[in-house]
Amino acid sequence: MLVLTRVVGETISIGENISVHVLAINGSNVRFGVEAPRDVSVYRCEIYQRIQNKLVKTRER
Repeated sequence: MLVLTRVVGETISIGENISVHVLAINGSNVRFGVEAPRDVSVYRCEIYQRIQNKLVKTRER
């Protein structure tokens, strides 16, 4: 895992066309924005896991 330190206003680039912007830091909470092509899905981890669980259940039927 790559661990980076950024401050508000800075950006992390992933590949050629994905950017993660640090928008705000409030205590232990970090607010960031993700710029990615429309064909790239971006989810919070817990939402992605729910989607995957539903797909598995659908396939089991």
